[in-house]
Amino acid sequence: MDMATVVTLAVTSFGFILLLMYVALVSIREDQVGIVVKKFGTSDLPPGKVVALHGEAGYQADTLAPGWHMGYWPWQYRVEKVPMVVIPQGEIGLVVANDGQAIPPERILGRAVDCDHFQDSKRFLLNGGEKGRQAGILTAGTYRINLALFQVITAHNAVQHGMMPDQLHVYQVGTDQVGIVTTLDGRPIAKGEIAARNVEGHNNFQNIKDFMVMEGQRGLQEQILLSGSWNLNPWFTRVEQVPMTEVPIGHVGVVISYVGEAHVDVSGAEFKHGDLVQEGHKGVWVTPLMPGKHPVNTRVMKVELVPTTNIVLNWANRTESHKWDQNLSSITVRSKDGFAFNLDVAQIIHVAATEAPKVISRVGNMQNLVDHVLEPIIGNYFRNSAQDHTVLDFLAARSERQKAAADHIREALDAYDVEAIDTLIGDITPPAALMQTQTDRKIADEQKRTYEIQEAAQKQRQLLVRETALADIQNDIVKSEQGVRISEMEAAQAVKKAGGEAEAVKLRALGESEALRQVGYAKAETYNVGVQALGGAHFTLLQLIQMIGDKGVRITPDVLVNSGEKGGSLVDAFIGQLARERGDGKPLAGTAVAADPVPSQS
Repeated sequence: MDMATVVTLAVTSFGFILLLMYVALVSIREDQVGIVVKKFGTSDLPPGKVVALHGEAGYQADTLAPGWHMGYWPWQYRVEKVPMVVIPQGEIGLVVANDGQAIPPERILGRAVDCDHFQDSKRFLLNGGEKGRQAGILTAGTYRINLALFQVITAHNAVQHGMMPDQLHVYQVGTDQVGIVTTLDGRPIAKGEIAARNVEGHNNFQNIKDFMVMEGQRGLQEQILLSGSWNLNPWFTRVEQVPMTEVPIGHVGVVISYVGEAHVDVSGAEFKHGDLVQEGHKGVWVTPLMPGKHPVNTRVMKVELVPTTNIVLNWANRTESHKWDQNLSSITVRSKDGFAFNLDVAQIIHVAATEAPKVISRVGNMQNLVDHVLEPIIGNYFRNSAQDHTVLDFLAARSERQKAAADHIREALDAYDVEAIDTLIGDITPPAALMQTQTDRKIADEQKRTYEIQEAAQKQRQLLVRETALADIQNDIVKSEQGVRISEMEAAQAVKKAGGEAEAVKLRALGESEALRQVGYAKAETYNVGVQALGGAHFTLLQLIQMIGDKGVRITPDVLVNSGEKGGSLVDAFIGQLARERGDGKPLAGTAVAADPVPSQS
């Protein structure tokens, strides 16, 4: 064989080898997973098996990673290229194994095994992975999973597997909310318990493997979930959200726990009406919850709110906002004289924060305190007290009855660790017939008092009239007295004045007399001088003429009537007189009337 032939055969053989290598070459992309199916093998798969671990024909446990893979002859192998499993943010993936050991009857989920989040199928099967729903879940990320062995359920295909898409979302516990968890797998709850005991290390029910290792129990859980996001397997947990327990200002919350460690009484030997336990034990916690919001599992615990402010309870036809007194009514009592009547009573109490657990341990709740303690104590006291007094005495001595009731009730409630602040008696409703009698008597008394007041008013009026008259008389007397005094003063003044005038007259008379005397002396002296000068007769005639002139004495008559020829007649005289009277009533000047006619001369 020449060289050329050898070369040709070599090239042909190399080409054939390359062809064979190409035929057996498998390429897997970065976003793919290669699932190998062996068409024939050394043996067949055992019954019930789906994935081969030892070269059996069928789906192989190992998958092909991205890249080139040699030796997968098409007549022996088939490689299925499937997309990688992608779990988006905010979602989870559930896994169902198609192969593995059978799940024990006491469990419903396959136990979690170390298999690199279901990416190592061989390890899953070799480590005792179980067929069916898996306890483990897939969180957000990308996974190369052998889909021949595992089914992955996401929100995208949830409906195809009989689930709702939101069940495959990361579970959210809201703000101010508490997640109460019920697990669907685990050991049974111990007899006599209502909730599973608390176990540690399972990261808030997210790590089911550790929960099962710690022998966690299925059912209602004592542990709760707080606000946040949690990767929870919906095949394993059910979560109910409830509001956080709020203790208002002016209250404390007494916790009654139905789960926890066995109760150990810490109340002391003196407290014989219940027991108190420390936090975490079963029973009434000795330390109450202070005002605020508290994450309490209300399915296994109960919180009794107890006001630390004053509480008013009414035995009347009204109810306070707390409604604890809605069953209370006016107290019907019977008096000493046999009358039945009603009392309205208000009781003010106070429960200290440190005493609240004792009160709840004794009576259970505040409503029981009212119904089983306060109502019989207060009602019976007033019924007993009323029998010692008549209705009218009870009405008249109301303040004394109230004080006695407050003292008695304060002492009685002190035994229940409740402080009685005050007891107040409200409306008292006595019998209508008795009150009518009292009303009539009162009206009669008032009328009598009215008449007495009117009589007193009349007497006072009479006294006023009398006093007024006396005052008027007194006024007149005063005026008279003043008049007398004035008269006396005027008389004295008149006397003095008369004396003065008399003295003045006397002095004046003396003065005039002296003056006349001096005048007489002067006239006499003048007369003597005149007589000496003219003579006695001539001087007398001169004085007479002067007097006639000074006095205006008429010498001739106003009307002269003559009977002679040249004389006037009587008619003329009459006319002249009329003319004088028509004037100023005085005779006319120059007219004279002669009484006696002058005889005519012949």
